[in-house]
Amino acid sequence: MEGDFIKINEWLLPLSWLYGLGVRFRNFLFDVGILKSQDYKVPIISVGNITVGGTGKTPHVEYLAKLLKDQFKVAVLSRGYKRKSHGYVLADKDTPMRQIGDEPYQMRQKFPGITVAVDKNRRRGIARLTEDDTIDVILLDDAFQHRYVKPGINILLVDYHRLIIYDKLLPAGRLREPLPGKNRADIVIVTKCPKELKPMEYRVITRAMNLYAYQTLYFSTLEYGELRPVFPQVRSSLTLSQLSSHNVLLLTGIASPRQLSEDLKPLVKSITPMAFADHHHFTPKDLLRLSATFEAMPSPKVIITTEKDATRLNDAGELGDELRKAFYVIPVNIKFMLEQEDLFNQNIIGYVRKNSRNSILAKAKDVHQSKDSHHSGDRPRTISFRNN
Repeated sequence: MEGDFIKINEWLLPLSWLYGLGVRFRNFLFDVGILKSQDYKVPIISVGNITVGGTGKTPHVEYLAKLLKDQFKVAVLSRGYKRKSHGYVLADKDTPMRQIGDEPYQMRQKFPGITVAVDKNRRRGIARLTEDDTIDVILLDDAFQHRYVKPGINILLVDYHRLIIYDKLLPAGRLREPLPGKNRADIVIVTKCPKELKPMEYRVITRAMNLYAYQTLYFSTLEYGELRPVFPQVRSSLTLSQLSSHNVLLLTGIASPRQLSEDLKPLVKSITPMAFADHHHFTPKDLLRLSATFEAMPSPKVIITTEKDATRLNDAGELGDELRKAFYVIPVNIKFMLEQEDLFNQNIIGYVRKNSRNSILAKAKDVHQSKDSHHSGDRPRTISFRNN
């Protein structure tokens, strides 16, 4: 059921109250204009959450990249969490994972035609990206709390199993900011929904989320692609239906591996989880533990990991032939429910098409602004989804 992964440490609630005071004060400074949010002419779509832990940001950003890449010049800007570099880095086909982080590296490998950059300072990153006047749209990965940037579309992701309406602020719960923060979102997506979600449950969640009229609520679920060998030179692909007779070692270094484990259980003979912290950099010691655990498992057996985790394996050390042959990656995609996919796609594409710097409408708007610049100044203006 919804919210079933939530655990509240009630003894930490006094600290959550103090934490909430600080976050509320920061948001107040932005709301009254003491702290400034930067406006941009280029369409910017932010994807993020108000909780600590995985809500499915990477699959949803990838969905947007796939949706837009054939019609527009797309750029993805991420913080590049746990990378071994600093400042602004623009990725190319030879940029190693450690320089940009696992998630940006994954997107660069999957979508070689899009621009991928990382910068903790999002305003600086956007400024560097927009030096290329062919960029039509920028996707901000995990930037809902980065209020120094004012996106045109703000997408808030909410994990079905950790609904924010039932959660508490850090450290008692996992909320990064108080519940009213959701009001900044233009689009709210309840992610990781069970495929068999009943109509009554949709209505209950919709009512409980208590969104404003300008906000649109969507529901998405996870879909898994056919397994691919991490080292394709040593083994062929494996279908999900072939897993029923296999014992699986599930290797993860993601924020919320429980959903993946629960989804795989009905498909396999048994699961042995080996979970590490999110973005964990695997070490030779980890590989020794992995090898020992796998060796003790009965045959037939395979190792399954996520696409994000697979990007970090090459930096961990040398893998033996047996492990290389057994390693598979499981692709994770999202699917919109309630036949909402076309509506979502049309809204996103329509927003970008209407506001792209290279669109006829945007060019006409620029001409009009330049004529009136001696009256109003040449200040950038946010292209907002709410006004479209």
